[in-house]
Amino acid sequence: MKNFLFFATLSLLSCAAIRAQTTPAQASATAKPQSPAEKEVEALERQRFEAQVKKDYAFLEKVFADDLVYTHSNGKQNNKTEYLQSIREGKSEYNKIEVEALNVRAYNDGKTAVVSGTILITLPNKPDGTPNLAHLKYVVVQVKNKKKGWQVVLWQSQKQAA
Repeated sequence: MKNFLFFATLSLLSCAAIRAQTTPAQASATAKPQSPAEKEVEALERQRFEAQVKKDYAFLEKVFADDLVYTHSNGKQNNKTEYLQSIREGKSEYNKIEVEALNVRAYNDGKTAVVSGTILITLPNKPDGTPNLAHLKYVVVQVKNKKKGWQVVLWQSQKQAA
């Protein structure tokens, strides 16, 4: 019996050690395929970032819910009207938004999605002419509205080390 427990424990430890050595590429290769809702939300996230750079207000009006809570990386919070106004006034100006990582999980029979990711935002240069970059981790909640489609109801971001 002692031998059995010893070998069972050894086997479990060996499996744990092998699993710990799995590379990110191997892990993503074994990840479950995206659902249709997850694919749709991922595409919309990328389109939204592009719309923020291009100042496509028609798209942004549609994709942001009326009850949006948008929390910037500095802690400042906006509703939909305030955030869109900040883009119009140049307070929120983006030259480029590069998606480094993006993960979508769908819930509630594909009617709710939680997005987490990392982006690199290129902002207008600093007054001394040096590049102005913001490296952010973020979380987004999107809800599928029967009439309006997917809409962002929550954005929360946090600055990362440069």
